[in-house]
Amino acid sequence: MVISTGDITQKTYKKLVLQVSLSELSFCVIDLITHKVLHTQEVHFEKNKVIEEQLWRAFVDFSILANAYDEVVVLHNNSLNALVPTSLFDPAFLASYLQYNIKVFETDFFAYDALMPYEINNVYVPFMNINNFLLDQFESFDYKNSNTILLKKCLEFSKNKEEKLVFVHVQKEHFELVVVKNQELLLFNSFPYSTPEDFIYYLLFTCEQLQLNPETVTVKLLGKCSEDDAVYKMAFTYIRNCSLLQVAHLTAGLDVSETDLRNHFILYHS
Repeated sequence: MVISTGDITQKTYKKLVLQVSLSELSFCVIDLITHKVLHTQEVHFEKNKVIEEQLWRAFVDFSILANAYDEVVVLHNNSLNALVPTSLFDPAFLASYLQYNIKVFETDFFAYDALMPYEINNVYVPFMNINNFLLDQFESFDYKNSNTILLKKCLEFSKNKEEKLVFVHVQKEHFELVVVKNQELLLFNSFPYSTPEDFIYYLLFTCEQLQLNPETVTVKLLGKCSEDDAVYKMAFTYIRNCSLLQVAHLTAGLDVSETDLRNHFILYHS
């Protein structure tokens, strides 16, 4: 969905992508001609402080955010979403798709992203206070739910692969789990966790529900995860074919390291 308050008249051939959650802001600048990543930054928010004030501080501290851009994309990083097949989708009833997944309020604003060509719609609740703040900073911007980007890439990776693939996108206090088979989405969910034991419980429980054998299923981890992390070691202990997502073939085009690409996978692929 696009929010616009004016027209961009001067070409810069640069794109700004901001990913915002209630705990952090990450952003990158991408060259629209070479598609290389020119700058990446993370800002962690303090708990119990107003988000708009911390966003304002980020714009003060990082002057690059005030530059002119041909494109600005805002990614709302939350799990306040539900996936609806196009055959069952009616944009007039967005709230009804969410009411069984999350607590819906009358004052909530709802949006959706169409995942083409997969005939899936991601219905979600954007952070409207963040959108309103950014309206004062940019002439126009496009906004999406972060999970839309993740799902599209996982579906692309599964093309012509008849085995079921499990992708685990690890974040600080929760992770997204995507199960696909040859561009068919079998499952998407988001789970909170605070310990490695929480993490492996949800992962193994999902495998059990989908009848995926930990001895044979392929599990790929991405996001904020390395081989030294406790959650990775836990998954590697219980799942035979568990590894970090291989992204070496993607790094040259973006001019970033494999670690950065996994860490900022959604940001760089928006």
